[in-house]
Amino acid sequence: MFDWLKRGEPAPEPRKGMPSPRLDEAEFKRRYRERFYDPAFDKVAAEVEAVAEIAWQAYAQSRKSPRTRKAGEGYADPDYDLSVEWIAAKEAIHSAQRRHDENGAARRILIVNGSSRSEHTCPGEMSKSYRLAVIAREVFETTPDFEVELLDLARLASEYGRDIHPCKACFSTSAALCHWPCSCYPNHSLGQVQDWMNDIYPMWVAAHGVMIVTPVNWYQVSSPMKLMMDRLVCADGGNPDPTATHGKDAKKAKELELKGWPYPRHLAGRLFSVVVHGDVEGAENTRRAVSDWLKFMHLIPAGPKAELDRYIGYWKPYATSHDELDQDEAVQEEVRNAARTLLTAVLAQRDGKLAAAGQMLSEPRQK
Repeated sequence: MFDWLKRGEPAPEPRKGMPSPRLDEAEFKRRYRERFYDPAFDKVAAEVEAVAEIAWQAYAQSRKSPRTRKAGEGYADPDYDLSVEWIAAKEAIHSAQRRHDENGAARRILIVNGSSRSEHTCPGEMSKSYRLAVIAREVFETTPDFEVELLDLARLASEYGRDIHPCKACFSTSAALCHWPCSCYPNHSLGQVQDWMNDIYPMWVAAHGVMIVTPVNWYQVSSPMKLMMDRLVCADGGNPDPTATHGKDAKKAKELELKGWPYPRHLAGRLFSVVVHGDVEGAENTRRAVSDWLKFMHLIPAGPKAELDRYIGYWKPYATSHDELDQDEAVQEEVRNAARTLLTAVLAQRDGKLAAAGQMLSEPRQK
């Protein structure tokens, strides 16, 4: 328990003072109609106006979650109206956890392609990250009793209806305000829908091992990778019961956290591998940042060879970067070795032979 609660002091009031982002009706509808810019919609202009009016009413009334049901047994407030979409996301996570824990089942590997480049959109060419991810996938696919899922984040830029909305940083107000899974989205009143994270959370939960392959973009991971990383904050200390904070009641969340929050690590114990490749600079720092992020969430590094940072076509023209990868058979084999290291660690963990020194020690502090 924190000192000010011991002294009987109330939790701090949430700080306010930023300008309102609310739009008036005319501006809202102007922006909404931009979705129908194609002249093909002109013949249904009246219908578009009718839909715009409905959207305006949802916005004006802040109808974030228009379909709800009572939380029911097992929640702090069984009578609280929970979003049916959030309930479905929670059930998907529970199902994934059951698959993860099932004795005798195949080991599951999640491979993440962190590049946004694809031949199906403006770059006109596949990414080296995708090629390396496929090389890694072949290692697992040729091993009995392994299931592999490839999460291709390039689809954020190339597939209709794929979005990862930005993290709103609820955790920085209070860990208890950051719900697991994230309850910030969908927000129907703001048109923040088609959020991919409700599909991505179960992928991480079901996995026994996670392998991330990402390029360096301006000394950091790619923007799709960062969006996913930020939205996984709820997996590291997030609150599995939104009724305990009555949704997004910041004051209640502060009070709940300061009573003594357990900071549950919902992905703890899973093993990981990280492969980062660059062209000029930043590969080592990016690899370290991704590895540190995973370790902070209590995932376990599979081994030294599972963490790799390399340059492909160092200071060479971008136009020939795939040719450089073709010729760099050493880096291809290093990626295979990273996958083999993760595979070996996952099997050792299954058989109770994985030694992760210090894993069972209690944390002297959480936050």
